[in-house]
Amino acid sequence: MKSIKVLAVVALTTLASFTSQAQSSKTIVENAIGSKDHTTLVAAVKAADLVDVLSSKGPFTVFAPTNEAFAKLPKGTVETLLKPENKAKLQAVLTYHVVAGNLDSKAVVEAIKKGNGSVTLTTVQGGKIVASLSGKNVILTDENGNKSTITAVDITSSNGVIHVIDTVVLPKS
Repeated sequence: MKSIKVLAVVALTTLASFTSQAQSSKTIVENAIGSKDHTTLVAAVKAADLVDVLSSKGPFTVFAPTNEAFAKLPKGTVETLLKPENKAKLQAVLTYHVVAGNLDSKAVVEAIKKGNGSVTLTTVQGGKIVASLSGKNVILTDENGNKSTITAVDITSSNGVIHVIDTVVLPKS
């Protein structure tokens, strides 16, 4: 019960940072821009020229790493990815966090249960992410075996849904 309360507090805090009310009339990009916890993600989306794509009709499901998630990467990684000559690699990393369709938390959990404990999601980048449950938490495992926990769910947007994650997931390099 204590972990549910902690998760609820984390989720509410993160949701509050997305604007006072994450309104479904805003796009995924507009909601991210309104979040003080996603400034690195927004800068990366801009550097990768993905603003128009992630503002388009969709629908998309975005697993949005926080600034703290990006800070967990090896020193210099973010700065290197943001260089113009690394635009294609940055696009690959960012589109690895996007799944076509509108997968709210209920749909993700149902798919995990139907999959006997896990579901493999194909990202827009073309790679795979495995979603599974650990207690009440949804865990994403990337193609390298790294894990990320979803810390806030169902931030609705006009063109999809955002789920906040605590670690950047990476495609196979």
